[in-house]
Amino acid sequence: MVTAASAGLWEFKFLLLFPAPLCYNHCRTARTIGDPIVFAIRNLWESPRRQKEVRQVAPKQQGIKKIADNRKAFHEYFVLERFEAGIELAGTEVKSIRAGQVNLKDAFCTVKDGELFVRGMHVSPYEHGNIFNKDPVRPRRLLMHKREILRLQARVMQDGVALIPLSLYFKDSRVKLELGLCKGKKLYDKRDSEAERQSKRDIDRMMKERTAL
Repeated sequence: MVTAASAGLWEFKFLLLFPAPLCYNHCRTARTIGDPIVFAIRNLWESPRRQKEVRQVAPKQQGIKKIADNRKAFHEYFVLERFEAGIELAGTEVKSIRAGQVNLKDAFCTVKDGELFVRGMHVSPYEHGNIFNKDPVRPRRLLMHKREILRLQARVMQDGVALIPLSLYFKDSRVKLELGLCKGKKLYDKRDSEAERQSKRDIDRMMKERTAL
C-alpha cells in the first residue's frame, strides 16, 4: 500500500536520479500527493525559460531619435565634414538625456593622449539620481577608431579648424554624438547666412499663404 509519505519520497528520489529535462516532463504530468514538491521544482525549471522567452520577444528600440541640436554651431561655423561617435555616460546621465535634459550650446571637442573628449556639454542631474549623479559639465570620452581620432587631430592642428558637437541622438537605443569639423565664420559670413535664412522663411510663409487660399 502506497502512503502519502512514501509517494512524496518517491517523487523526490525520482527528481534526484533523473536529468533535469526528464524531471521537467515528469513534473508536467505529476498528479500524486507529493505534487507540491514537484511543482516547486517545476517552477524553478520553468522560470529561466520564461525569462529567456521574454528577453527574446521584447522589441528593441530601432531607428534614430533626435535629442538635442547645437544651433549655435551652425550660426558660428561652416561645417566641412561630419562624423559619428559613441559616448561614455553614467546611467543617470542616460536617463537625463532620454528626458531631453542636455545642452550642446557651449560644447567643443579636444584630443588628449590619443583619446577624444567632449567638454562643456551640460547634462542636468537626474532628479532621482542622488549620490549617483555626475558633474553636469564633466569631460566625457568619445568612442571612435584610433586612426580616425589621429586624423581629426592632424586636421585640427594643420588647418586651424575645430571639432564641434552638432547633435545628440539615440541610434538603436544607444546614445550617439554627431561631430562637425568646422571652420569659423567671419562677420559678413554670418550676415549672409542670416539673410539666407530670412529669405527661406519668407518663401515658406508665402507658400503656406498660397496653399491656404
